[in-house]
Amino acid sequence: MEYRHQRFRLSFGRTQVMGIVNVTPDSFSDGGKFHDPAAAATHAMALVEQGADIIDIGGESSRPGAEPTTVEEELARVIPVIRALVKAIPDTPISIDTYKPLVAQAAMAEGAAMINDISGLRDPAMAALAAKSGAPAVVMHMKGTPKSMQNRPAYSDVVAEVKSFFKERIRTLTRMGVEKIILDPGIGFGKTANHNLQLLNRLEEIVAFGYPVLVGLSRKSFIGKALGENITDRETGGVVANAIAIAKGARIIRVHDAVLGTQTALMADCIRLGKKQVDRRGPTGP
Repeated sequence: MEYRHQRFRLSFGRTQVMGIVNVTPDSFSDGGKFHDPAAAATHAMALVEQGADIIDIGGESSRPGAEPTTVEEELARVIPVIRALVKAIPDTPISIDTYKPLVAQAAMAEGAAMINDISGLRDPAMAALAAKSGAPAVVMHMKGTPKSMQNRPAYSDVVAEVKSFFKERIRTLTRMGVEKIILDPGIGFGKTANHNLQLLNRLEEIVAFGYPVLVGLSRKSFIGKALGENITDRETGGVVANAIAIAKGARIIRVHDAVLGTQTALMADCIRLGKKQVDRRGPTGP
């Protein structure tokens, strides 16, 4: 399977690595490091040099308890970075990480080629934008909002509820003309550590919908809770979790460290495909 948009191809025969660039002062892992647009653009280019296939630009923190950011502030953070990257790395698709249709529209006008919406395209305007543009759209499950999502999240069966959400989203979005859907179970978004582990354990049930699945596990707190480690010591656990997710059918991994991410994807793909070498160079770009 592959998705084509503009001059880009996302081929899911191999695992795609999405590099994270948070242009925010308060993200849980790297908040403040890349708040300056020039620093963010430099970091994104480094991620591509290290093997990232996609760069995901976000201008609002989605850490637990985070306050919403205005449209104006979010645009001021992300648009300069997108402009710089479209010129500097024209062969790499840029994803805009936002749930605000106005931000996504402006980002795509500047050259972004993918929408990553933590609210699951529940805003009809965002769904309409995805349909009109034809861009790949990540539909993520989240219970509540970033500000409230970790206030004692409860499920009778977390996998069943996430699957029910995706069933409704797929039905609604395809009727609206959204074709290039990517499913994200929303690890860490309105879930306890056990909920996250259950979702990963049964990830193949989400893969069974037939759409590419993205997982964002990098440096998440459930890894620290499982290992008893601080945030700076979660990389090994993340590598293991991503490798298992790939084995269960995930085709995009969202990571902070592109070196570890690409090595994880390569090794997991070699085992999954039974080949000692998988071409990490394409296709993604033109």
